[in-house]
Amino acid sequence: MNPLELTLGIMTAVGGFVDISQLVFSAQAGSRFGFALIAAFAISTIGIIVFGEMCGRVAAVARQPVFSLMRHRLGLKLGLFTLAVSLASTLITCAAEIGGLGMILNHLTGAPYLPMCIASTLLLMASMWILPFKWIERTYGLLGLFMIVFVVALVAIHPPWAKIAGGFVPQVPHGLSTKELLSYSYFIVAIFSAVMFPYEAYFYSSGGIEEEWGPKDLLTNRVTSVVGMGLGSLLSIAILALGALLFAPALVAPEVPGSAALETAIPLGKAGLLFALLGMFFAVAGAAVETCMANAYSISQFFGWEWGRHKKPWEAPRFTVAWIAAMLLALLIVMTGVQVMNLVDYAVVSSIVVLPLSYLPLMLLANDKSYMGQYANKWLAKGLGWLFFVIVTVTAIAAVPLYLLTSGGAA
Repeated sequence: MNPLELTLGIMTAVGGFVDISQLVFSAQAGSRFGFALIAAFAISTIGIIVFGEMCGRVAAVARQPVFSLMRHRLGLKLGLFTLAVSLASTLITCAAEIGGLGMILNHLTGAPYLPMCIASTLLLMASMWILPFKWIERTYGLLGLFMIVFVVALVAIHPPWAKIAGGFVPQVPHGLSTKELLSYSYFIVAIFSAVMFPYEAYFYSSGGIEEEWGPKDLLTNRVTSVVGMGLGSLLSIAILALGALLFAPALVAPEVPGSAALETAIPLGKAGLLFALLGMFFAVAGAAVETCMANAYSISQFFGWEWGRHKKPWEAPRFTVAWIAAMLLALLIVMTGVQVMNLVDYAVVSSIVVLPLSYLPLMLLANDKSYMGQYANKWLAKGLGWLFFVIVTVTAIAAVPLYLLTSGGAA
């Protein structure tokens, strides 16, 4: 198996786990609750591996991406509702990524924020127009690996590994007030949403079809899902642990993406800060590309249009117009002056609400032997799939009340 074949999973994972929302929530989770929320990352990582592997398997065997399934499995009315909510949440997420890129470039260059958002958008659109799909995923997936500097920084400060390991056990920190307990609950919901963002499934399944996966690629799909998603989780847990060890004792509340980069500057100096900012830039840029393309994939697949970046832009004109429009609309949202962190909160809440409807048709088809034959879900995938479907449904129900009660975890 060619190692470069793993870049689809790496890009999906780094752009999913370590996008702008995850950068902030990971650092805040560590600074506010120590290592206690590591378990939320670990459990939700298993969930996204389960659904990610299903997405790739369905794409390889049934040649069906997620939104083609929705129209057939949910019906036109419910499918249209899911499409509308998904397009809105993914567009907000894309806007948050563009705003995050503007902030990162502002930190790197000192140039004004809004011009950097415009420059980032133009750069992303140029890369999406020029590069074929394989090179889009390889470029952003591999350059996003600069984020490994967070793991290096964690090792450099000689952390208490036993306490970090203890964080993998689900727990509630002692001595929390009612308000703090509600905030802790909101962080659990937010982490599940950020780790299991629906756009990851849309992008990953469509990417498998772009790369013309077949049954012969099922091992690649399985390895890609486990390695890619596992790597993303490792990076997020490293950011959380650094926040617990470096920010919590100083009572620092990391509220902007640049705060997370400081976690590497403390043990590694300017070089660590530079690598962190570069890694953040490419990870967030990859997330912006994923969300933009996910919207174009979704609407094109639902209405049966020609789609795919393996085609020339003019060979799939409605798909091309869709991703250009998604990117420009996301930039327009940023240009209104809305705060990036508000966009992050809106993206997290709206995404968790649509999660159950995103994964239900996927599971129904993956369980269906008439479509999948010998590659249908076995007992383990079926059991884990339904377990995580129940979990995301409960978190979807709890998301909006917790957001309102805690002002987005701030209370």
